[in-house]
Amino acid sequence: MSCSCMELALEGERLCKAGDCRMGVQFFEAAVEAGTDDLKTLSAIYSQLGNAYFYLQDYGRALEYHKHDLNLARTTNDKIGEAKASGNLGNTLKVIGRFDEAIVCCLRHLEISREIEDKVGEARALYNLGNVYHAKGKHLGRHGNQDPGEFAPEVKECLEKAVYYYNENLNLVRSLSDRAAEGRACGNLGNTHYLLGNFADAISFHEQRLSIAKEYGDKAAERRAYTNLGNAHIFLGDFELAADYYKKSLQIAKQLGDRALEAQACYSLGNTYTLMRDFETAVVYHQKHLAIAQELLDRVGEGRACWSLGNANSALGHHRLALQYATKHLNISRDIGDQTGMMTAQMNLADLKGVLGISDQSNLPNASVDKTESSQKPTDKARRFSMENMELMKLTPDKKTGKQVSGGARPKQKVQKSASVAVDMGVDSKGAQQNGSTEDFDDDGLFDLLTRFQSRRIDDQRCSLRLQDQPSPESDESKDIRLMSSPASEKLMDMVAGFQASRMNDQRASLPTFPGLTSQAVIGQLLESSSGNGAAGAGNEDNSKKMPDDNFFEMLMRCQATRLEDQRSSLPLELAAPTVPDEDFLSLIMRVQSSRIDEQRSHLPEDGASGSSGSGRSSKKGT
Repeated sequence: MSCSCMELALEGERLCKAGDCRMGVQFFEAAVEAGTDDLKTLSAIYSQLGNAYFYLQDYGRALEYHKHDLNLARTTNDKIGEAKASGNLGNTLKVIGRFDEAIVCCLRHLEISREIEDKVGEARALYNLGNVYHAKGKHLGRHGNQDPGEFAPEVKECLEKAVYYYNENLNLVRSLSDRAAEGRACGNLGNTHYLLGNFADAISFHEQRLSIAKEYGDKAAERRAYTNLGNAHIFLGDFELAADYYKKSLQIAKQLGDRALEAQACYSLGNTYTLMRDFETAVVYHQKHLAIAQELLDRVGEGRACWSLGNANSALGHHRLALQYATKHLNISRDIGDQTGMMTAQMNLADLKGVLGISDQSNLPNASVDKTESSQKPTDKARRFSMENMELMKLTPDKKTGKQVSGGARPKQKVQKSASVAVDMGVDSKGAQQNGSTEDFDDDGLFDLLTRFQSRRIDDQRCSLRLQDQPSPESDESKDIRLMSSPASEKLMDMVAGFQASRMNDQRASLPTFPGLTSQAVIGQLLESSSGNGAAGAGNEDNSKKMPDDNFFEMLMRCQATRLEDQRSSLPLELAAPTVPDEDFLSLIMRVQSSRIDEQRSHLPEDGASGSSGSGRSSKKGT
């Protein structure tokens, strides 16, 4: 039994509201295949499909349908639909990291909302703009080692713009008496002030967020507020109050039944008690974190727990137990490819073995950890040794006399290396002496040498055209004319055009098409009706209204600017660590509190070690 497009769309909407977005998407796709001439229905299907795919984290398809929704709204001159589609498009672009395009779309959403005096839409646009700038600032600053408030100028500028838009949103939702939106704005303002290093302001906004969350009984928001308050108090040095907030966060995580959040709270509590020098309590919480990480198969979290347990046990003097955890940390870091973790574990192992009087040179930081690996490759070691001690062959004989290089000149070792490789390959070295045997090679000589040696390989990659059997003593100009007009050259040009056609098509801007629209003539009729049947002057005025404005074209140009970026291969994603809190927070703690940790180091016995303990040393390296 066939169903209409409207019936399929309504069933898809019902399923999405019930939480079954995957099945809802199938009904929406079936509605698109069924087709309709109702442009409003089609726009609603595009918007729902984009949102459903966004929920399913299929951001490519979400972007596709939100673009269809935007183009359809522009074609039908639907300002409300255009504003909503621009906002949805901006959110999707933000998630995939295309922040500049997201800002353009969100600004368009804000502009239209203010134009039509839609206060709710304006508040959403301001909130989305704050989110985009906040995400862009965190993205730009995630690879740096700056402390809060000491970010690069472009990062700080993004965060300050986020604060501006969040404040605008907060003032507007307060005038609308929207307490839920007010709570979201306060939470985001607290997070942004935290990144800027304004911890007092961050605490103030998070306390407001906590109050609103309790008012609405939102346990998830309440847990986040407690965690954020604990993070801010850590940087103010109030560790006891931070521990109280983390304990409240832990209680709510248990009530929610979320094991990952429970592990995060335990990990934060373990670090906090380490800063308070209560290592026994820190061990208890880190062991709880380790158990949950193993339960959830979180290898990254398991490695962090072993690292922390090794430090705490070393501070307590349990060096053999710390050695076991350090070994586990090394093995896990090797399995997941964590180079920093491997280096930290090697240093801890070296220190602990020194304390225990275990001599194992293979576990030193600069040596291989596994003896079996080093013993399996004796030929590689021998080869490296020979390469390090190999005397480079000279380009000219030793009896050559020439200018001596002055003391300030740099010896051209790269030229000698290239020459030695050339001699090993059996290349005649007489050509290298054609420019004179009494002068050293300069950079131009090196490039000439490389050109002569590589010319054969370059020729092998060329495709030659045989236009005739016998060469004729004609001028070069006549040869070029004959090449352009010969049948072989026409075949070559056709072949090149075929190869380049797809690349040229990728750079073309295509007219919008609307899947699910049964007749494209509906769009034409709509445009014709919008032009009117009045006088010539009125017709010209309607035609000017029909054309998109400059802002829309500017938004399209910016959205199309990164189409080439979509064809590039992306870097591998980072490993998921559900039981480990925000890495930004933890790395900042280690840097800001490094001086305090130095003061808390335990001194090793003088007869067993000459340096600092494993826990103190690893604490500087961070996780």
